[in-house]
Amino acid sequence: MPPEILKYLYDIKVAAESIFEYLGEKRDFNIYLSNKQLRRAIERELEIIGEACHKILKIDPEFPIAKSRKIVDFRNRVIHGYDKVDNELVWGVISRDLLILQAEVEKLIDVQGA
Repeated sequence: MPPEILKYLYDIKVAAESIFEYLGEKRDFNIYLSNKQLRRAIERELEIIGEACHKILKIDPEFPIAKSRKIVDFRNRVIHGYDKVDNELVWGVISRDLLILQAEVEKLIDVQGA
């Protein structure tokens, strides 16, 4: 694996960990909705995850991250459609997809012995 890809995998890992740190143990949607700063911080971390996936795909279009194209598309939606970000969609990504991605990335990092 090229060292650049490993760096981007670490970026994804750190961004996912940050999201869960921001949310704390409760992970309450109503708290998320009521806190603009929290929403913006999480959106930024999701942008980082999407950009890192984009850069990985530029290096290796067949790199084995499930849903990598959807991750990049979601990043584009958050960045370019900042005024139309659907909080329920973001919450769904956090609730359904982020833990899976985090485990997948950690496995890829572990394979490299890093």
